[in-house]
Amino acid sequence: MTHVEPLLRRLVGAILRTRREEQGRTLRDVATDARVSLAYLSEVERGRKEASSEVLVAICRALGMRLVDLVGAAHAQLAEAEGRIVVDLTAAPAPDLARPVHAAGTALLLAA
Repeated sequence: MTHVEPLLRRLVGAILRTRREEQGRTLRDVATDARVSLAYLSEVERGRKEASSEVLVAICRALGMRLVDLVGAAHAQLAEAEGRIVVDLTAAPAPDLARPVHAAGTALLLAA
């Protein structure tokens, strides 16, 4: 059986929707802050539209997050779907300089 990878646009949309709902905000509120149409934001959240990086940055800012936060969350979910472990090195008390670090310096993907 072949493993079907989730579509990135669906992961991104779900992450944005979850963040918005955690903040108790409406689609209209976030769309206004991000300067995108309510209908377009709804399509992005449902994974039906592939938003440009500029639009993603605007939505992230409206939600008080950075694009790297969004990409990191998507990375973690993709890794989990593949049965990999993501270690958050930002939570570590002190860095182990002998340990390889992801290029972004925030997470190391390990095979399970």
